Amino acid sequence: MLEQRKDFKKYALRTASVFLIALLSSSLYLLHGQKQDKNPPYFEIAGKILEKGLREEKAFTLLEKLTSIGPRLTGSAQAASAVDLMRQEMQALGLVKVHLEPTRVERWVRGKTEEAKIISSIGGTTPLSICALGGSIPTPEKGITAQVLEVKSFEELNKLKEKAKGKIIFFNRAMDRALIDSFQAYGQAAEQRVRGAAQAARAGGVATLVRSLTLRDDDFPHTGLMNYEPSVRPIPAASVSTRGANLLSELLRKDPSLNIQLKLDCRELSPVESNNVVGQISGSEKPDEIILLGGHLDSWDLGSGAHDDGAGCVQSIEALRLIKELGIKPKRTIRAVMFMNEEFGGSGGRDYARSQARKEEIHLAAIESDRGGFSPLGFGIGGSSQAVKSLQRWEYLFELLGTFWLKEGGGGVDIAPLAQEGTILISLVPESHKYFDFHHSAKDVLDAVHPRELELGAIAMAIFAYVMAQEGV
Repeated sequence: MLEQRKDFKKYALRTASVFLIALLSSSLYLLHGQKQDKNPPYFEIAGKILEKGLREEKAFTLLEKLTSIGPRLTGSAQAASAVDLMRQEMQALGLVKVHLEPTRVERWVRGKTEEAKIISSIGGTTPLSICALGGSIPTPEKGITAQVLEVKSFEELNKLKEKAKGKIIFFNRAMDRALIDSFQAYGQAAEQRVRGAAQAARAGGVATLVRSLTLRDDDFPHTGLMNYEPSVRPIPAASVSTRGANLLSELLRKDPSLNIQLKLDCRELSPVESNNVVGQISGSEKPDEIILLGGHLDSWDLGSGAHDDGAGCVQSIEALRLIKELGIKPKRTIRAVMFMNEEFGGSGGRDYARSQARKEEIHLAAIESDRGGFSPLGFGIGGSSQAVKSLQRWEYLFELLGTFWLKEGGGGVDIAPLAQEGTILISLVPESHKYFDFHHSAKDVLDAVHPRELELGAIAMAIFAYVMAQEGV
């Protein structure tokens, strides 16, 4: 009886697989009308990739391993452990030419002290939830206590610069909730984090507090990289939670003379050597022509970098696993690269592009996944309009995944240096409304990632990479 049940289970699985592919094929036929072939190019292979990925969800399994290491701040011991883990995983999957490529990275340490208190004659002493911004210098050991100047733009700071001297400059520009593209809202507000300290110092400020870049009202501060300018003295820089920013703004209206006491013990250490991790399925006919898939292995240190960018790393490896285990033989090489140091300057992407190993290689296209592990919506494609139009002919394949598009506009920090050799730069674009709830914060952990959504991104990358490996761009 047990053997009969096993046989029946195998039969049921085979029948379900055949039915799924037939159903997908008939759906595509209906979507595209009578002129569309009943079995268009690569549609059956795409269906197999989809089925295998959804049944197994191995991207999430790998993400569990990666995030168990902890935060992977550039230059840290955890970042080094992540390099070793991904190299071992690529080797275990049977990828070839698995190796490390060195890159020199910055080394900044957050420290143990991150404190901010509002001291008001009206409201008394109120703590704020803050975190140091990446690259910030520390405060003096006893901290900095000063009055606060609230501004929402560099232009406003410039108009009020006579009032800025000796004060903590509080940049309180919120992300624009009315923008449907949350990345656009982020990009518009991010300058206050990146350049705020330099602008504040130029105006005579002694420190900066920056409103966290998120659309949520909560008490989780969001970190991120900030930059100093050589001609301006550096001052400490911290991010304050959105709830804390709202409270501070409200209290300033009641008590403009209130003070903030700020303490940070973060510090900059000497740069260290780290590595990108590389592995591939070599092409059967044109092995020197490469389709690259990648994400960045480093993360910020408040969470465990599950969405940013553990998701992109495991999706890249999972895409290669799906292709390899299905026995599909690409004509061109499909390569996965785990880039190091995207968050602290992008040295991994630059060093990969200018490595001597690239002299004998032609990168036709590079897909970067660095927008979280949410449900994929489409691919943004950089390059000429002709290249975009050429790749759009495969758009029908992604209707298997639901609403999906291929349209102009793609790239990423790590793959951008490859554009100099004519590589088509492509971005995996997932749904982004929740992304900045987690981005660069303590909330970016494994539980924030849905296994099925994560896997769909890997499936989309696998399908696109395989088709380009067969047909070129």
